[in-house]
Amino acid sequence: MTLKTAQLLVSALFVGSISTVNASQTISFLAFGDGGYHPDYPKAKHVENPKNKAQFIAAEKADWLEDNRPIEEFDHAPIYVYPNTEIATEDTGAAAVGHAMAKLCETKPCQFGVQLGDNIYPDGADANDGKDDQKRMDDLILGPLKPLFKDNKDLIVYSALGNHDWKTSRKGVKLQTEWMAKQPNFHMDTRGYYSYTVGAAGSDVEFFVLDTNMLLSGQHYYEIPLKEDGSEQGLASALASRQAEVEDIEVHESPVSGEDHKQLAWLADGLRNSKAKWKIVYGHHILWSIGGTKYDEGHVLRRLILPELCQYADAYIAGHEHDLELLSDDCSRVMPNNNKPKLPLIISGAASKMRGTHSPFAEQQEKRYAEYDLIWAKSFIWGFAHIELDNRSDSLNVSFYTTPRDKSGALISEASFSFKHRSE
Repeated sequence: MTLKTAQLLVSALFVGSISTVNASQTISFLAFGDGGYHPDYPKAKHVENPKNKAQFIAAEKADWLEDNRPIEEFDHAPIYVYPNTEIATEDTGAAAVGHAMAKLCETKPCQFGVQLGDNIYPDGADANDGKDDQKRMDDLILGPLKPLFKDNKDLIVYSALGNHDWKTSRKGVKLQTEWMAKQPNFHMDTRGYYSYTVGAAGSDVEFFVLDTNMLLSGQHYYEIPLKEDGSEQGLASALASRQAEVEDIEVHESPVSGEDHKQLAWLADGLRNSKAKWKIVYGHHILWSIGGTKYDEGHVLRRLILPELCQYADAYIAGHEHDLELLSDDCSRVMPNNNKPKLPLIISGAASKMRGTHSPFAEQQEKRYAEYDLIWAKSFIWGFAHIELDNRSDSLNVSFYTTPRDKSGALISEASFSFKHRSE
């Protein structure tokens, strides 16, 4: 089937929070996250305490060493220097990734996209920076994807919320969902979590889009630094050494009327009762990763949703870490003696920012967690994932792509993997 034919098969009908999309025998889509960053919208600390290029890199190196990462692996994102100044910050790859995705979709079917949160950096909409929110969302969400939509006019991006989208206020979240409701190429349910179905009965997929920030905000947990060898330290030891810090939850993030518990019940009921052949869950936060800074959240989120994912889902897709990773969980901890294939965990959070991985931490996780497996990862890059659900071979195929630091938007194929259908 040609790409044009595939595009003509894509149509959407929204009924409440559910969308049904007609698709071909192979369902193909883009997965990208953390794409809403541009130097025109800087962090307040970079405005209040500006650094030149050398100072900025030195600060990045100091943070690297503080996290007990090997100095020989140190790198940093490309640096942007504001015109007519010496003030430096991290550059963005958002436009380059948009061009690279458009190039891929010239040769491979891209029937829709999933956006994995942190759509607006650094503080979401309603940020107290004096800037117009409509322009902010046009610049950060729509702007980088215009090359993709130019030749894929009917392509819909189904978006999730991330922690930066929640940063300032609930009004900011509402502004983003209202903005998306007016866009022909975006969808996000007003409550932040929703499901939609793609494909014909018998070869279809149901997606469950989570608001993981809402889920985590309802939990009490700590940020605990790693030991020097990259291993995790226990909460008691961290508390005794006064290294453990309670995760800071802003008042506006705290769940209202049990909305976090309602979302968990919705997910469990939806997965259990879904009639779709494939069931895929995605949200912003990771379950596992080798980034070395998000593992506390991973512990909490695994406790909340991993049992349901292991029993019913075919994959979990996340962003949050600004890299590309492929991991799996054999579910033996939550489903002893199960004979299902391993659960694929896809991380695609490099759509505008880049970050390194923590190799000692990765080694320690392999030693400590028998259920966990790191399959592939690439850091300090900009990129995205393309996923195919092949109903002929009953396989989920995921391919990773990057684009170079020269911001040309060139497309680089990195790696491809295949997993067998696992849900009943």
